[in-house]
Amino acid sequence: MKLVGKHIDKAGVGYVNLRPEDDEDMWHLYNIIQNGDLVRAPAIRRVQNVSTTGTVDSQRVRTNLTIRVTKVDFSAAASSGNSNEASAGQQSNSFAALYISGRVAVENAYAKMNAFHTLDIEVGRDVRIEKDEWDSISLATVKESCVPGRGAEVGAIVCGEGTAAFCLLSQHMTVVRQRIDISIPRKMSSSSSAHEKGLARFYDAVYATFLRLIPYASASLRAIVIASPGWVRDSVTDYIFKEATRTGNKVLLSVRNKFIKIHVNSPHVHSLIEVLKSPEVISQLKETKFAREGIMLDKFYKMLGSDEMRAWYGPDHVRLAADRGAIGTLLISDELFRASDPRERKKYIALVEGVQQKGGEVLRFSSMHESGQQLNQLTGIAAILTFPLDVEVVEMEEREAKEQTASEAEEQIDGSVTPAGT
Repeated sequence: MKLVGKHIDKAGVGYVNLRPEDDEDMWHLYNIIQNGDLVRAPAIRRVQNVSTTGTVDSQRVRTNLTIRVTKVDFSAAASSGNSNEASAGQQSNSFAALYISGRVAVENAYAKMNAFHTLDIEVGRDVRIEKDEWDSISLATVKESCVPGRGAEVGAIVCGEGTAAFCLLSQHMTVVRQRIDISIPRKMSSSSSAHEKGLARFYDAVYATFLRLIPYASASLRAIVIASPGWVRDSVTDYIFKEATRTGNKVLLSVRNKFIKIHVNSPHVHSLIEVLKSPEVISQLKETKFAREGIMLDKFYKMLGSDEMRAWYGPDHVRLAADRGAIGTLLISDELFRASDPRERKKYIALVEGVQQKGGEVLRFSSMHESGQQLNQLTGIAAILTFPLDVEVVEMEEREAKEQTASEAEEQIDGSVTPAGT
């Protein structure tokens, strides 16, 4: 993301101008823009002109529109679907889509005030976002999205016999660039030739797709993972380097140390959570954001089974732990900050800021990663405590404190009432 301009006063009122450059930038905008914001971006409006003869001429014009946001929709880049050998080599050119809906807030020649419009945000075109209050989470997201040199940090092929999913993992997204599915006849004595031909088609398709979709020469790409349940990962890796040697692809041969072969239990994309927890990958990616998230989520689940008094989850329980200064690590999903009720969002922001002020670590999970999706299934918020707390005891203390407060309030009211005739 490129920061084109910014002006925010001490009260948090102001605007930023941003220029998205890739799919992940679209995801960041999705997390920055909220209902009630003013967003200005290029738009296409259909304009109708009626001639003196009554003929209606309709044309599409490009203009800039400012709308008051009422809805934000994000669609991840679609994969090309299951491809057979005829189409397996085709690259998917689809990109993430971001749609901002609302009513026109600044009238122009093509759009009247309060007319409804949906902005289709495009890569490479500036977006101006104006808020009445830029909170700490929004500002942190803008700052993080504009760090130079970002890019995919892991390329992965999750494969089975005849199937492969090509993925790119960045700090906030797991993008499935393409899937291929090639039918391979079963290996029998009467059809061993057909089986070998099917395998050859599959390996050819994997290699060709790998060259197009995995940026193996990129400096930001730390690892290339080949994962499968059985022997396929070994065969695929061997074929890639055999072809690289045959064709003289020196660049690919020079990054052989980036390749990691990992066993997974199923040839599906959700197996990437197993990949990120493997010791081989952790050793190379321990500095990355999403690897840290995967490690801490795994630690939380293990603690939930062995030391449950230090593993709390759910908004109410986590807030109780935060009030007692007990949170060492807060795990929270970005989905919670997209709450439709702004008051709910402010509660989570206050929780995050409170934990940070008391020295706790906050990990904001992306729901575009498998780890974030797992956390969402667990209410979207969890905490690893620095010391054990019994939930039942804490809840009892809270009830007693509320009853005591209510009782003192009643006594104060009774004491302030003067009896009649005195």
